[in-house]
Amino acid sequence: MTNTTTSSAAERAGSAAPSRVVTARIVALDDLGSAERDAWLRLRATNPSLDSPYFHPGFSEAVHASGAEVRVVVGRDAAGEVCALLPCHRDRTLLRPVGWPGSDFQGPILAPGTVCPPLTLLSGGVRAFAFDHLLDGYPEFAPWVDGGRPSPYIDTSGGLAGYLGRASRTGKDNMNQARRRLAKAERTYGPVRFAADVVDDQALAQVVALKRAQYKATGATDYFADPSRIDLLSRLLHTRDAEFAGVLSTLHVGPNLVAAHFGMRADNVLHWWFPVYDPQFAALAPGWLLLRELVEASPAIGITRLDLGRGEDEYKRRAKTGETTVNHGMVTRNSARRALRRTRASVVDAAKSSPLGPALRRVVRKLRNS
Repeated sequence: MTNTTTSSAAERAGSAAPSRVVTARIVALDDLGSAERDAWLRLRATNPSLDSPYFHPGFSEAVHASGAEVRVVVGRDAAGEVCALLPCHRDRTLLRPVGWPGSDFQGPILAPGTVCPPLTLLSGGVRAFAFDHLLDGYPEFAPWVDGGRPSPYIDTSGGLAGYLGRASRTGKDNMNQARRRLAKAERTYGPVRFAADVVDDQALAQVVALKRAQYKATGATDYFADPSRIDLLSRLLHTRDAEFAGVLSTLHVGPNLVAAHFGMRADNVLHWWFPVYDPQFAALAPGWLLLRELVEASPAIGITRLDLGRGEDEYKRRAKTGETTVNHGMVTRNSARRALRRTRASVVDAAKSSPLGPALRRVVRKLRNS
């Protein structure tokens, strides 16, 4: 989709002198005025790297309405104009990105070229800002970054035919296998029904139930143990704005829901957030069936990029057409606290690479959340 307003705004931003954040204060999301809200939309529109739905104000509003209080660090330049906003959660003296721990892209909303000294964000008694998916492209944050990991994506422009023209050999092979498995599933279980974008509360409840069962089976932290996060998905499902919405995709074979995905979209970008499948159909590789159908349907629903999110999953490596980098670290004036965090990060990385990794998951979770 072409957004002429965004393009003209970007051109204007490119011709103006870059701004610099010189003051910042923390404001409750509900207390943002029209000037701050307008600036949020304007700044995001000028910066193509912020096209993920995580940076859209609709995400912060849904998180806040679900019960997780959202605050916004509002940065202003020397003339007093809003030039940066950072939606976040405050835990005493610590800030975390909005939607944490379910936020796959993080960082301030600002125009390209804006200078944002990270320590300026620490105001009002805040002593640290911890991040684990900071989008690459904030050079001022480099001294506080402890490491980065790839976040793959799929260019879905042109649908399945376009994807197959740019995919890796393994991506093509898996998509072709998915086509054959889908035909076999139809012969075995009944008609295949795929819905790319459906508002279905019952199907969403099945997604959450399957995801919780997956967490339990793998020993992962149950994201949905906090009921507010189930409420968040429900709110997003019923958000149907043209620029921002929740997206539920379902794949039925006969009467069976074999795979589904719930994510968010902002304009032409869809974020792959909670994919699930019914384990009893694992032999069909239902995740690939779902992914194939969604890529094929992308032009019809106006999607040209599918962000898969950070992760070492094999299917992401095979399916991707490109990747960006997201970083983890902490902005703080306290060098001892920074050193402790780096030590924790080293322990987590060692545990993940160790053959004893599964037995160390509980330790890793405690370190991540501390």
